[in-house]
Amino acid sequence: MADRVTVIGWDGSPLTSAARSALSAATLVAGAGHHLALPEIPPAAERVRLGSVDLAARRIAGHRGTAVVLADGDPGFFGVVRTLRAPQYGLEVEVVPAVSSVAAAFARAGMPWDDAHVVVAHSRTLRRAVNVCRAHPKVAVLTSPGAGPTELALLLDGVHRTFVICEELGTEREQVTVLTSDKVADHAWRDPNVVIVIGGAAATQGGGWLMGRDPGAVRGWGLPDHAYGGDLRTGESAGLRAAQLARLGPRTGDLVWDIGCGAGALAVEAARFGAAVIAVDEDPAACARTEAAARHSGVQIQTVAGRAPHVLERLPEPDVVRVGGGGAAVVAACADRRPERIVAHATTRDEAEAIGAVLTDGGYAVECALLQSVDLDPGAWTERDRTVVFLLSGHRSAPSP
Repeated sequence: MADRVTVIGWDGSPLTSAARSALSAATLVAGAGHHLALPEIPPAAERVRLGSVDLAARRIAGHRGTAVVLADGDPGFFGVVRTLRAPQYGLEVEVVPAVSSVAAAFARAGMPWDDAHVVVAHSRTLRRAVNVCRAHPKVAVLTSPGAGPTELALLLDGVHRTFVICEELGTEREQVTVLTSDKVADHAWRDPNVVIVIGGAAATQGGGWLMGRDPGAVRGWGLPDHAYGGDLRTGESAGLRAAQLARLGPRTGDLVWDIGCGAGALAVEAARFGAAVIAVDEDPAACARTEAAARHSGVQIQTVAGRAPHVLERLPEPDVVRVGGGGAAVVAACADRRPERIVAHATTRDEAEAIGAVLTDGGYAVECALLQSVDLDPGAWTERDRTVVFLLSGHRSAPSP
């Protein structure tokens, strides 16, 4: 019974001496079709086409002999190593690495990638991968059939991005194409490919201490008005905004709707958590203020000018929604789209009861709290401002990713 497997990464370069040595002793070799055609594979070795890694792992665990798995790029980077190391197979894994397809793609594009986010897109995670592309200025997408450049571009409708599409890296058919996202769906693309999605605000400066986006100098959330630049006045309580954010829980991969975005404070703070945000307001000036606040904070936000609920019909599906205006009618329209969480507020009990009833009818578990916020002058300890508001939140079971 095999209890050891050598995993060889292949990036199109000639195999290393360690890889050739492992292959020469192999009695079973698993890999994709182009791997199994390599001349270094012994003629007598059993060949296993690598479709399901779980099935291949079971075959390897039951094999009497020496097993080798061939994989594109670095097999430890979103690759087969994680599955092969699962305890149920009892395999000892040795890895001969290669350049990852993401590193190769950025090299072909002549770009640094220490400030990039890396996501995997397949049928279950495509929408979340697209949301990362909405939220961040530089994203590498490891695609799969049915979740490739065309699908990414179609779901990014209305958001301008530049695509660097790297097809069949490391092979004689390698090709790198640069297109704007609105042109991508006009072409057919070969698998495997890696897509670098670029656009929006300037990318994080490289040479820092953390891969991906630096968290920035601003600490905390539920920030005061001056944190958004200039003499911006949000017209809402920072305490209410903090409570709303706590109940929404925006995170990387989410799409947040902020309806009635006002000056954009909540939209900016949700984007700082890594979520993609669409900010909606019937007042074009509010959209402009939100865009200015986003630029000041170095985050990406898409604004949509229009009156809810009608304008919501053409927006992509949200994960969480903040309703900052429009009352029960807008909350009902949002509930019809079945986001995981909806947060709203009301200034009267009658309005709060109406919103709560709409959420309940939509299948949401409802919570309501009466929040009182008193702003004090710490010099004289006198009251400067008081806010009393009903905070309502509805939540339902999270959908599959």
